[in-house]
Amino acid sequence: MERITARANEKIKYAVQLSSSASKRNENGEFFLEGARLCSDAAVSGIEIVRAFFTSDALTKYERYIADITSACSECYEISKEVASKMSDTGSAQGVFCICKMKDNSCQINPDGKYLALENVQDPSNLGAICRSAEAIGLDGLIVSGGCDIYNPKALRAAMGSSLRMPVMLCDNLSELLSSTDMLTIASVPRKDAEDIRKVNKDGGVICCIGNEGNGLTDEVINACKVRATIPMEGRAESFNASAAAAILAWELKR
Repeated sequence: MERITARANEKIKYAVQLSSSASKRNENGEFFLEGARLCSDAAVSGIEIVRAFFTSDALTKYERYIADITSACSECYEISKEVASKMSDTGSAQGVFCICKMKDNSCQINPDGKYLALENVQDPSNLGAICRSAEAIGLDGLIVSGGCDIYNPKALRAAMGSSLRMPVMLCDNLSELLSSTDMLTIASVPRKDAEDIRKVNKDGGVICCIGNEGNGLTDEVINACKVRATIPMEGRAESFNASAAAAILAWELKR
């Protein structure tokens, strides 16, 4: 295994660029992963790993995870701790990094499936948490329109592999998609005149939409939906956090 000790190495610089730049990721169709378990999970899930990097300590400490990675990747490098610190996006690097090919994120929807659609969700931690909830509850996938890049390193970490395992589809025009489908489409809104989500008939295919953390759904998406629904709330709270609302709505879709 070739060893890299120079922080200015071109392969290291490229990895750092992928980590920090959504445009670089989209331009090259590749993304950056950090962490032994997450990189291992990508390999096991069938994500194509282009290049992998490990510190000498990681090769010993995370031997089982690294075995999964090296079996799926032929271009592996040992790196120094100094190089690992340059690559890391966390406070305590494990010393395991991968460059991976993006999945097919085209919008291919099962008309009988249950989906959450996210419009302009900005916080990568929210995006990742919603992915985890959607997978755990058993949704058929997520539709993401605008907002945070699904390959943002913080979003990938928060998803804990869920966004690599389940369908996460990108949609340029959510209102157009909603208007063109025969599925039940629900706009989640914190309005008193909206229908209680628990009372909505959710048989068959459903797309339930969740909006931006501060501004909610756009009028275009709300108007494109067949139903406006809300999560009943007690006390003086005006709305749920986006990831909390998503977990509740996902549960209701599958209940």
